[in-house]
Amino acid sequence: MGHSYKDLIVWQKAVAMVTDVYRATQSFPKDETYGLTSQLRRSAVSVASNIAEGQGRLSKGEFRQFLGQARGSLVEMETQVMIGANLGYVSQDCLGRLMTVSGESVASCTA
Repeated sequence: MGHSYKDLIVWQKAVAMVTDVYRATQSFPKDETYGLTSQLRRSAVSVASNIAEGQGRLSKGEFRQFLGQARGSLVEMETQVMIGANLGYVSQDCLGRLMTVSGESVASCTA
């Protein structure tokens, strides 16, 4: 694999998504610090991390495997964002934005 993970558009979108998730969770209640806030942030970070790690592997098969893990973390994150919205922690506008970015990333992770 000839280029850096930083050159991958899917990785760039994932990093931007992580930033959005961190901003969205800043206003979550303090009693969610070790619950939903932590889970949501970790699943979002996992997406970008798995893409980068997969790009650093030696074969396309390994890369695909890590893209699969990234995709799993994406749908995990989507679920957690929806739960946050149901609890009133995430606005409908923010929910829509995060789901759009996530959907774009999911499509990119099926390579």
